[in-house]
Amino acid sequence: MKFFDHQQDFSLESGTMLPGLCIAYDTYGQLNAAKDNVVWVCHALTASSDAADWWKGLIGEGCLINPEKYFIVCANMPGSCYGSTGPVSNNPQTNQPYYSSFPLVTIRDMVSAFILLRKHLGIDKIALLMGGSMGGYQVLEWTVMEKEVIENQFLIATSPSESAWGVAVHTAQRLAIEADNSWLDHSATAGAKGLKAARAIGMLTYRNYNTFQEKQTDPDPEKTDDFKASSYLNYQGDKLVKRFNAFSYWLLTKAMDSHHLGRGRGGDLIKVLQSIQQPTFIMGIRSDILCPLDEQRFMAEHIPNAKLIEIDSAFGHDGFIIETAQISRFLGEWLQTNKR
Repeated sequence: MKFFDHQQDFSLESGTMLPGLCIAYDTYGQLNAAKDNVVWVCHALTASSDAADWWKGLIGEGCLINPEKYFIVCANMPGSCYGSTGPVSNNPQTNQPYYSSFPLVTIRDMVSAFILLRKHLGIDKIALLMGGSMGGYQVLEWTVMEKEVIENQFLIATSPSESAWGVAVHTAQRLAIEADNSWLDHSATAGAKGLKAARAIGMLTYRNYNTFQEKQTDPDPEKTDDFKASSYLNYQGDKLVKRFNAFSYWLLTKAMDSHHLGRGRGGDLIKVLQSIQQPTFIMGIRSDILCPLDEQRFMAEHIPNAKLIEIDSAFGHDGFIIETAQISRFLGEWLQTNKR
């Protein structure tokens, strides 16, 4: 992991200024002489800048997105707890962690931070900008903000604006965090029980009815407690609590709710999508109930140079990080067509 320290004030979309900004990032491979081999990966809600770790099978040695061919960059989004400036960072004005005082950030703010890093790294063109779920939100924003920089984009399990369904899910998750009596304590572990509950809510949308029925049904009809499905959600919640932070989770779900490509651009989502001229590869997952196929079909209908592939997966929304064999196959074919 590397760090870029932007020493100047960083202006957020809300008008709030951050006194400096640190961006944690990882790179793989080398920038070639022509500077035309950059693949930039945008990550989702609780992931980090280590794309080769969380997108195993797609990124890394021997994979489609191979560091022997590409210069791969992934930056941790501001507001996260994996190295970039966020709620657990020290506020230089107080020399104390921000915690709940960290200001709201938007997807657009995140992209503005990534643009600073892009310039710092001497990258003039991004051959392929790619991301799934919340990472796809960043890809879309960036493509609209820097049309002259982004050459191709890959979007999976994502949408051009947060749906009412998504906002409702995130609101339920934040209510769970806020119901924790330690929420707003000046501690890195504040809201931990609420975060566990929020993760459990999320898992219901990351997977689906069929997945739970197949994997978590108890074989013993006499059972009255300690069900497999309950144990699974407890396990997933505990795992997240060990590696993430409630303040960041609360903040980043707010950022997702702010996602709308039409905001500040006349409000017409279709016109903004029609303005995207880059070759665009879109992938949707038939079992995804969080960001369903209607969202990807809508983008494919209105982005002029878009191709849509629909895939099957038993894993619902989580298929975007699990189905790397299918993703590699179809994305590889599209990249070959576009000579990337």
